[in-house]
Amino acid sequence: MQGPTVWLADCYSKKQRAPTPMPQEVSVSYQAVKSKVYRLIDALVVGEKTEAEVQESIRRWWELIHPADRPIAQKYLSIILERSCLALDAVETGLTEANQTTPRPLEAAKTLKIVERVVKQTTFSTTI
Repeated sequence: MQGPTVWLADCYSKKQRAPTPMPQEVSVSYQAVKSKVYRLIDALVVGEKTEAEVQESIRRWWELIHPADRPIAQKYLSIILERSCLALDAVETGLTEANQTTPRPLEAAKTLKIVERVVKQTTFSTTI
């Protein structure tokens, strides 16, 4: 009969142990990576983040990705950034043709290149 008494004492003990926090897992699916990139771009476009804050955010995100998952995350990120740059180039070309003028380089395209460079630098530094 001592078993149930011990169990009850454990349940009502004021000395509860805090659960060990699980490491945060980051999804590296194509959709998750695309969502992350687009949220960062949107935050920069609307002025919620600066370029430096976007770079720091992508660094923190990259560090949360398990090293074994980084090659696929890198692959998806490269595809998304390339397609995003193509889309921005298409917008710029359409605008140029519509206005018959030469617009200045788009800031978003510059930002995408910065994000891609940060990821490449982070990948390089974590593989050394």
